[in-house]
Amino acid sequence: MKKNEEMFRSGFVTIVGRPNVGKSSLMNRLIGEKIAIVSARPQTTRSRIMGVLTEPDCQIVFLDTPGIHNPKTRLGEYMMHTVRDAMEGMDAALVIMDVSHITQDDLQIAKDLKGKEVPVIIVLNKTDLVTPEQILAATARVAETGHDEIVPVSAKTGSGTDDLLSCMRKYIQEGPKYFPDDMITDQPERILCAEIIREKALGHLRDEVPHGIGVEIMKIEALSDHLTEINATVYCERESHKAIIIGRQGSMLRTIGTEARQDIEKLLDTHVNLKLWIKIRPDWRNNASDLKNLGYESK
Repeated sequence: MKKNEEMFRSGFVTIVGRPNVGKSSLMNRLIGEKIAIVSARPQTTRSRIMGVLTEPDCQIVFLDTPGIHNPKTRLGEYMMHTVRDAMEGMDAALVIMDVSHITQDDLQIAKDLKGKEVPVIIVLNKTDLVTPEQILAATARVAETGHDEIVPVSAKTGSGTDDLLSCMRKYIQEGPKYFPDDMITDQPERILCAEIIREKALGHLRDEVPHGIGVEIMKIEALSDHLTEINATVYCERESHKAIIIGRQGSMLRTIGTEARQDIEKLLDTHVNLKLWIKIRPDWRNNASDLKNLGYESK
């Protein structure tokens, strides 16, 4: 290596925290592309999602994880197993908290990671919602957990994210470039399309319905260089939920399909003919076979 040549650094960083603190939004902001769906619904992220940030002298591989909660279904157990797996072999962990609403659960997550071998950075997200005085008060409260690295950011505006990246780089050691420069995620197109459809459903459905939604891509077929046909099945758990998803004269399903098609066309860079079907699968979140079919490998 030449004397003035900087060594290349690379490493893995896990993103953890309670549901709805902005983990996926923050990763999307750091990567600069939308690779994880976001919504105001708890437990939107169900699987480990990898995002890759490549810079001239550094590559950081992020692992976005489901929100930490007490599981009540086999799906929930799978999600918490995913979090534990994602912590193995990490170079650093980001513990995300909503600075406008820090709870005892937030502080407990930080305390549980104290003393572990992995360096921990506490990220106070959603600073755009609070005053500077509130940020200072939250920082002082979180500092009581014994962690020194506390960085306020806003995933929505991007404020503080440069400081966060600088902080992370301290823990990224010399290493190889694990992925090509143009690779930003390991998610296959089939999964990305299914997640986009689920995101649109989450955005429009209310009450318990979103938690019982699952999407399986049945077929992706390129009909030409400019047109792709996608057939997808939306699973729900009750007949009443099916009626809500379809909506009056099919209005809700059309809205979900139209919004999903627009985002999928941007993803695939082609026109898309999207066909959606609704099927009832009672209690699929506790069925090992259904979980596997929907991409949630039962542990």
